[in-house]
Amino acid sequence: MVTITIPKKELKVVVKESVREVLAQEFMKLRALVLPNVSLKEQKDIEKYYGKPVRKAAKSIEIKS
Repeated sequence: MVTITIPKKELKVVVKESVREVLAQEFMKLRALVLPNVSLKEQKDIEKYYGKPVRKAAKSIEIKS
């Protein structure tokens, strides 16, 4: 059996970063769930009035319910 020793401070930093990443992902999913659904007709109307977005989305998440 191999034993790995990590300083307490370094372990704390790694755990904090991991928790931040998971919370960010879960909050993103939560935000996506509370967004209203838009039908294809509504989306076409929006694009007709305001045009298509000028840049691509930074991130997109698909939530399956």
